[in-house]
Amino acid sequence: MIRLKVWGSRGSIPVSGPGTEAYGGSTPCVHVTDGEGTHLVLDAGSGIRLLGGALLQQQPKRVDILLTHLHMDHIQGIGFFIPLYVPGLEVHIWGPASTSMRLWSRLARYMSPPLFPVRLRELPCNLTLHEVPCGQFSIGSFTVNSQLICHPGPTVGFRIEQAGKVVTYIPDHEPALGEPAFPIKPEWTSGFSLAHNADLLIHDMQYREDEYQRCIGWGHSSVRDACAFARLAGVRQLMPFHHDPAHTDSQLQAMAQDARDQYNPPFQIIEGKEGTELEL
Repeated sequence: MIRLKVWGSRGSIPVSGPGTEAYGGSTPCVHVTDGEGTHLVLDAGSGIRLLGGALLQQQPKRVDILLTHLHMDHIQGIGFFIPLYVPGLEVHIWGPASTSMRLWSRLARYMSPPLFPVRLRELPCNLTLHEVPCGQFSIGSFTVNSQLICHPGPTVGFRIEQAGKVVTYIPDHEPALGEPAFPIKPEWTSGFSLAHNADLLIHDMQYREDEYQRCIGWGHSSVRDACAFARLAGVRQLMPFHHDPAHTDSQLQAMAQDARDQYNPPFQIIEGKEGTELEL
Protein backbone atom coordinates (compact mmCIF):
# COMPACT_ATOMS: atom_id res chain seq x y z
CA MET A 1 0.00 0.00 0.00
CA ILE A 2 1.21 3.47 -0.91
CA ARG A 3 -0.18 6.46 0.93
CA LEU A 4 0.71 10.01 -0.06
CA LYS A 5 -0.14 13.54 0.94
CA VAL A 6 0.68 16.76 -0.90
CA TRP A 7 2.27 19.39 1.36
CA GLY A 8 3.19 21.80 -1.43
CA SER A 9 2.46 21.91 -5.17
CA ARG A 10 3.31 25.46 -6.21
CA GLY A 11 6.31 26.18 -8.43
CA SER A 12 9.01 28.85 -8.45
CA ILE A 13 8.17 30.76 -5.26
CA PRO A 14 5.72 30.44 -2.35
CA VAL A 15 2.59 32.58 -2.64
CA SER A 16 -0.30 33.50 -0.37
CA GLY A 17 -3.55 35.38 -0.52
CA PRO A 18 -7.26 34.87 -1.14
CA GLY A 19 -6.66 33.50 -4.63
CA THR A 20 -4.56 30.58 -3.44
CA GLU A 21 -6.66 29.05 -0.65
CA ALA A 22 -7.88 25.99 -2.57
CA TYR A 23 -4.57 24.90 -4.12
CA GLY A 24 -2.23 26.34 -1.51
CA GLY A 25 0.91 28.37 -1.95
CA SER A 26 3.73 26.16 -0.66
CA THR A 27 6.43 24.93 -3.02
CA PRO A 28 6.96 21.22 -3.83
CA CYS A 29 6.81 18.61 -1.10
CA VAL A 30 4.99 15.25 -1.11
CA HIS A 31 5.04 12.69 1.69
CA VAL A 32 4.89 9.02 0.68
CA THR A 33 4.60 6.20 3.22
CA ASP A 34 3.77 2.52 3.34
CA GLY A 35 2.02 2.91 6.68
CA GLU A 36 4.60 0.66 8.29
CA GLY A 37 7.29 3.16 9.22
CA THR A 38 8.92 3.99 5.88
CA HIS A 39 8.78 7.71 5.07
CA LEU A 40 9.78 9.26 1.75
CA VAL A 41 9.76 13.04 1.38
CA LEU A 42 9.70 14.10 -2.26
CA ASP A 43 11.46 17.47 -2.51
CA ALA A 44 12.05 20.01 0.24
CA GLY A 45 10.10 23.07 -0.85
CA SER A 46 8.41 25.32 1.69
CA GLY A 47 5.74 22.65 2.27
CA ILE A 48 8.27 20.51 4.15
CA ARG A 49 8.09 22.80 7.19
CA LEU A 50 4.63 21.69 8.30
CA LEU A 51 5.31 18.10 7.27
CA GLY A 52 8.25 17.99 9.70
CA GLY A 53 6.07 18.62 12.73
CA ALA A 54 3.45 16.11 11.62
CA LEU A 55 6.11 13.51 10.91
CA LEU A 56 7.71 13.75 14.34
CA GLN A 57 4.37 12.83 15.91
CA GLN A 58 4.78 9.42 14.24
CA GLN A 59 8.19 8.97 15.89
CA PRO A 60 10.03 7.81 12.76
CA LYS A 61 13.28 5.90 13.03
CA ARG A 62 14.41 7.00 9.57
CA VAL A 63 13.38 9.66 7.05
CA ASP A 64 14.45 9.77 3.38
CA ILE A 65 14.35 13.03 1.42
CA LEU A 66 14.40 12.58 -2.38
CA LEU A 67 15.41 15.79 -4.17
CA THR A 68 14.68 16.02 -7.88
CA HIS A 69 17.06 18.97 -8.25
CA LEU A 70 18.48 21.89 -6.32
CA HIS A 71 16.56 24.86 -7.67
CA MET A 72 15.54 27.06 -4.75
CA ASP A 73 11.83 26.21 -4.77
CA HIS A 74 12.73 22.54 -4.19
CA ILE A 75 15.15 23.03 -1.30
CA GLN A 76 14.12 26.29 0.36
CA GLY A 77 12.28 24.55 3.20
CA ILE A 78 14.95 22.02 4.12
CA GLY A 79 16.48 24.10 6.90
CA PHE A 80 13.07 24.28 8.59
CA PHE A 81 12.50 20.50 8.55
CA ILE A 82 12.41 19.64 12.25
CA PRO A 83 13.61 16.00 11.94
CA LEU A 84 17.01 17.30 10.84
CA TYR A 85 17.46 18.75 14.33
CA VAL A 86 16.63 15.54 16.24
CA PRO A 87 19.93 14.15 17.60
CA GLY A 88 20.70 10.74 16.18
CA LEU A 89 17.63 10.44 13.95
CA GLU A 90 18.62 8.68 10.72
CA VAL A 91 18.03 11.01 7.78
CA HIS A 92 19.05 10.22 4.19
CA ILE A 93 19.05 12.83 1.42
CA TRP A 94 19.08 11.62 -2.18
CA GLY A 95 19.79 14.15 -4.92
CA PRO A 96 21.84 14.93 -8.04
CA ALA A 97 25.44 16.08 -8.08
CA SER A 98 26.75 18.25 -10.92
CA THR A 99 29.60 17.66 -13.34
CA SER A 100 31.92 19.66 -11.09
CA MET A 101 30.49 19.46 -7.56
CA ARG A 102 29.32 16.70 -5.22
CA LEU A 103 25.83 16.75 -3.75
CA TRP A 104 27.13 17.70 -0.29
CA SER A 105 28.93 20.76 -1.67
CA ARG A 106 25.96 21.82 -3.77
CA LEU A 107 23.51 21.58 -0.88
CA ALA A 108 25.95 23.23 1.52
CA ARG A 109 25.96 26.35 -0.66
CA TYR A 110 22.42 26.98 0.59
CA MET A 111 22.78 25.49 4.08
CA SER A 112 25.45 27.98 5.15
CA PRO A 113 25.75 31.74 5.82
CA PRO A 114 24.76 34.19 4.49
CA LEU A 115 21.81 32.26 3.01
CA PHE A 116 21.12 30.15 6.11
CA PRO A 117 22.54 30.36 9.65
CA VAL A 118 22.95 26.60 10.24
CA ARG A 119 25.55 24.72 8.24
CA LEU A 120 24.83 21.30 6.81
CA ARG A 121 27.67 19.79 8.84
CA GLU A 122 26.21 21.20 12.07
CA LEU A 123 22.91 19.30 11.91
CA PRO A 124 22.60 16.93 14.91
CA CYS A 125 20.74 14.16 13.08
CA ASN A 126 22.58 11.15 11.67
CA LEU A 127 22.77 12.48 8.11
CA THR A 128 23.78 10.52 4.99
CA LEU A 129 23.79 11.88 1.44
CA HIS A 130 23.39 9.75 -1.71
CA GLU A 131 23.91 10.90 -5.28
CA VAL A 132 21.38 10.08 -8.00
CA PRO A 133 20.73 8.76 -10.55
CA CYS A 134 22.22 5.59 -9.13
CA GLY A 135 20.15 2.78 -10.59
CA GLN A 136 17.54 0.92 -8.61
CA PHE A 137 17.63 1.08 -4.82
CA SER A 138 15.39 0.09 -1.92
CA ILE A 139 14.08 2.15 0.99
CA GLY A 140 12.05 0.00 3.34
CA SER A 141 9.31 -1.68 1.31
CA PHE A 142 9.75 0.73 -1.62
CA THR A 143 11.78 0.13 -4.77
CA VAL A 144 12.97 3.43 -6.23
CA ASN A 145 14.38 4.24 -9.64
CA SER A 146 15.75 7.62 -10.69
CA GLN A 147 16.63 9.02 -14.10
CA LEU A 148 17.86 12.31 -15.52
CA ILE A 149 15.08 14.23 -17.24
CA CYS A 150 14.74 17.36 -19.39
CA HIS A 151 14.98 20.42 -17.12
CA PRO A 152 17.74 23.05 -16.74
CA GLY A 153 20.57 21.79 -14.53
CA PRO A 154 21.01 18.25 -13.17
CA THR A 155 17.45 17.06 -12.56
CA VAL A 156 15.93 13.64 -11.97
CA GLY A 157 12.50 12.09 -11.74
CA PHE A 158 11.62 9.23 -9.38
CA ARG A 159 9.62 6.03 -9.92
CA ILE A 160 8.46 4.51 -6.63
CA GLU A 161 7.07 0.96 -6.56
CA GLN A 162 5.55 -1.14 -3.83
CA ALA A 163 3.33 -4.23 -3.97
CA GLY A 164 2.59 -3.77 -7.67
CA LYS A 165 1.65 -0.08 -7.39
CA VAL A 166 3.67 2.73 -8.97
CA VAL A 167 3.91 6.45 -8.23
CA THR A 168 6.04 8.55 -10.58
CA TYR A 169 7.17 11.99 -9.48
CA ILE A 170 8.43 14.38 -12.18
CA PRO A 171 7.50 17.87 -10.94
CA ASP A 172 9.74 19.89 -13.29
CA HIS A 173 9.85 18.56 -16.85
CA GLU A 174 9.79 19.72 -20.46
CA PRO A 175 9.61 16.52 -22.52
CA ALA A 176 8.37 18.40 -25.61
CA LEU A 177 11.42 20.67 -25.87
CA GLY A 178 12.59 20.80 -29.49
CA GLU A 179 9.74 18.53 -30.66
CA PRO A 180 6.95 20.51 -32.37
CA ALA A 181 5.19 17.22 -33.20
CA PHE A 182 5.29 15.94 -29.60
CA PRO A 183 4.74 13.20 -28.55
CA ILE A 184 7.39 11.19 -30.32
CA LYS A 185 8.53 7.58 -29.92
CA PRO A 186 8.73 6.45 -26.29
CA GLU A 187 12.41 5.54 -26.50
CA TRP A 188 13.24 9.15 -27.40
CA THR A 189 10.97 10.74 -24.81
CA SER A 190 12.45 12.15 -21.62
CA GLY A 191 11.07 10.41 -18.53
CA PHE A 192 9.05 7.77 -20.38
CA SER A 193 10.49 4.72 -18.60
CA LEU A 194 9.87 6.38 -15.23
CA ALA A 195 6.20 7.03 -16.00
CA HIS A 196 5.34 3.94 -18.06
CA ASN A 197 2.10 2.35 -16.78
CA ALA A 198 2.26 4.31 -13.50
CA ASP A 199 -0.81 4.22 -11.29
CA LEU A 200 -0.19 7.88 -10.47
CA LEU A 201 1.95 10.39 -12.33
CA ILE A 202 2.68 13.64 -10.49
CA HIS A 203 3.83 15.89 -13.32
CA ASP A 204 4.63 19.46 -14.26
CA MET A 205 1.68 21.31 -15.85
CA GLN A 206 2.67 24.91 -15.24
CA TYR A 207 1.52 26.69 -18.39
CA ARG A 208 -1.48 27.30 -20.57
CA GLU A 209 -0.67 26.97 -24.28
CA ASP A 210 -0.34 30.72 -24.85
CA GLU A 211 1.98 31.03 -21.84
CA TYR A 212 4.19 28.14 -22.91
CA GLN A 213 4.98 29.78 -26.23
CA ARG A 214 6.72 32.56 -24.30
CA CYS A 215 8.55 30.15 -21.99
CA ILE A 216 9.95 27.44 -24.26
CA GLY A 217 13.21 26.13 -22.82
CA TRP A 218 12.41 27.11 -19.24
CA GLY A 219 11.96 23.45 -18.29
CA HIS A 220 8.21 23.21 -17.76
CA SER A 221 5.17 21.74 -19.52
CA SER A 222 1.97 23.07 -20.97
CA VAL A 223 -1.43 21.47 -20.38
CA ARG A 224 -1.30 19.87 -23.82
CA ASP A 225 2.20 18.44 -23.41
CA ALA A 226 1.57 17.13 -19.90
CA CYS A 227 -1.52 15.30 -21.13
CA ALA A 228 0.31 14.01 -24.22
CA PHE A 229 3.14 12.68 -22.05
CA ALA A 230 0.72 10.99 -19.65
CA ARG A 231 -1.18 9.42 -22.56
CA LEU A 232 2.04 8.17 -24.17
CA ALA A 233 3.17 6.63 -20.88
CA GLY A 234 -0.18 4.91 -20.33
CA VAL A 235 -0.70 6.20 -16.80
CA ARG A 236 -3.91 5.66 -14.85
CA GLN A 237 -4.02 8.96 -13.00
CA LEU A 238 -2.36 12.32 -13.62
CA MET A 239 -1.83 14.93 -10.91
CA PRO A 240 -0.97 18.35 -12.42
CA PHE A 241 1.82 19.91 -10.36
CA HIS A 242 4.26 22.82 -10.09
CA HIS A 243 1.53 25.44 -10.44
CA ASP A 244 2.60 28.85 -11.64
CA PRO A 245 2.77 31.37 -8.74
CA ALA A 246 0.76 33.82 -10.87
CA HIS A 247 -2.17 31.43 -11.31
CA THR A 248 -5.16 31.75 -9.00
CA ASP A 249 -7.35 28.89 -7.83
CA SER A 250 -9.94 29.64 -10.49
CA GLN A 251 -7.29 29.65 -13.23
CA LEU A 252 -5.88 26.32 -12.04
CA GLN A 253 -9.35 24.81 -11.94
CA ALA A 254 -9.93 26.04 -15.49
CA MET A 255 -6.64 24.49 -16.67
CA ALA A 256 -7.58 21.12 -15.17
CA GLN A 257 -11.00 21.30 -16.79
CA ASP A 258 -9.43 22.23 -20.14
CA ALA A 259 -7.25 19.13 -19.85
CA ARG A 260 -10.36 17.00 -19.42
CA ASP A 261 -12.44 18.72 -22.11
CA GLN A 262 -9.89 19.39 -24.84
CA TYR A 263 -7.73 16.27 -24.68
CA ASN A 264 -10.27 13.62 -23.66
CA PRO A 265 -7.68 11.79 -21.55
CA PRO A 266 -7.92 8.02 -20.96
CA PHE A 267 -6.71 8.65 -17.42
CA GLN A 268 -8.20 10.38 -14.38
CA ILE A 269 -7.00 13.89 -13.56
CA ILE A 270 -6.56 14.52 -9.83
CA GLU A 271 -5.91 18.18 -9.17
CA GLY A 272 -2.67 18.75 -7.26
CA LYS A 273 -3.91 20.67 -4.27
CA GLU A 274 -2.07 21.17 -1.00
CA GLY A 275 -3.57 18.69 1.47
CA THR A 276 -4.62 16.13 -1.14
CA GLU A 277 -4.34 12.59 0.23
CA LEU A 278 -4.38 9.39 -1.84
CA GLU A 279 -3.99 5.69 -1.18
CA LEU A 280 -2.92 3.21 -3.85
